[in-house]
Amino acid sequence: MSRNQPGSKFWALIHPYTGDLTDFRPTARGFSSDVTALVECEKGRFFVKAVRNRPGGRRDSIVRERLINPAVCPISPTLRWHTEDDGWIALGFDWVEGRRSDFAPGSPDLPAIVDTLNRIAEVDPPEVARDWSETRWNRFTADEADVSLLQGEALLYTDINPSNLIIGDRNTWAVDWSWPTRGAAFIDPACLVVQLISAGHDADSAESWASGCAAWADADPKAIDAFAAATLRMHRAFAERKPDASWLRAMVEACQSWTSHRGVAV
Repeated sequence: MSRNQPGSKFWALIHPYTGDLTDFRPTARGFSSDVTALVECEKGRFFVKAVRNRPGGRRDSIVRERLINPAVCPISPTLRWHTEDDGWIALGFDWVEGRRSDFAPGSPDLPAIVDTLNRIAEVDPPEVARDWSETRWNRFTADEADVSLLQGEALLYTDINPSNLIIGDRNTWAVDWSWPTRGAAFIDPACLVVQLISAGHDADSAESWASGCAAWADADPKAIDAFAAATLRMHRAFAERKPDASWLRAMVEACQSWTSHRGVAV
């Protein structure tokens, strides 16, 4: 059974929330899920996301996305229903009309992208996120002092890329809240910097756009340096494991450009 063709048991599980389906359009994005699709049905139109209900990171991720949704609407599309059985766990979101954002130099989307990160930064972390401390960069830092620079109480999105920031006629949405955490507030704008460099900006231009984020303007430069170095180490490690993944090599190059710009030796 291939991705986005989940079978009769899946359709039976979601039928109470969708009714009879009239159209099912798998999406190109979302490869960390077993199903990502736009669904037109008797009860409306939904973006449906689902994974096999097995212990581990993917189940934990989709549960976390369900739990954070009330806190991040309307930045994220609203979760309308969720369901699970022994085989599947599925989420049904509002279907929003929009397109993937453009991170390239000169893109008219850049102000909306920065504004969206500022909107995220204004969200108070809900009680459900109390134990979701950000730790993914910790093992790539130089020492415990650098780890402490990445700690904080801000709600972090981190999965910043053109596919996850959706541009509509009147709104911009941040979708795929697959692993929200709490940490230093500058981390989201710093993730944007790496993505902008990867999209063709030089490091100075990327940081100029990040400076439109209050969390960046308030950050300790030493903390940004520590994050830049850790991010380069992280992507080097990932690229070594998957040498054929061209996107990982591109991320390494972007991180090298950024650390060189900041004068950070790695």
